[in-house]
Amino acid sequence: MDLMTKSWTDERLEERFDRIDDRFDRVEGDLRELRGEMKAGFDRVDARFERIDSRFERIDSRFEQMNARFDALQHLLIRLGGVTIAALLGLVATQL
Repeated sequence: MDLMTKSWTDERLEERFDRIDDRFDRVEGDLRELRGEMKAGFDRVDARFERIDSRFERIDSRFEQMNARFDALQHLLIRLGGVTIAALLGLVATQL
C-alpha cells in the first residue's frame, strides 16, 4: 500500500487560512451581536435601578417629613412640661 502524502502547497495553505479567517469573522459577528444584546439588557437593568432610586428618594422625603413632625412634637412636649412645672410651682407658692 502506498501511503498518501499530502503536500501543503501555497494554494492549500491559502485555502485553509481563508477558511480560518471566515470562521473568525463569524465569531466576531456573533460577539458583536452578543455585545448588543448585553448592552440592551444592561440598559433595561439601569432603567430599573433608576426607578428604584426615585422610589427611595420619595421614601427619604417622607422620612424627613416624619422627622420634622417628631421634632415639632418634642418641642411641644418640652413646652408643655415647662408650663406644668411653672403651674405647680405657682400652686405651691400660693399655698405657703
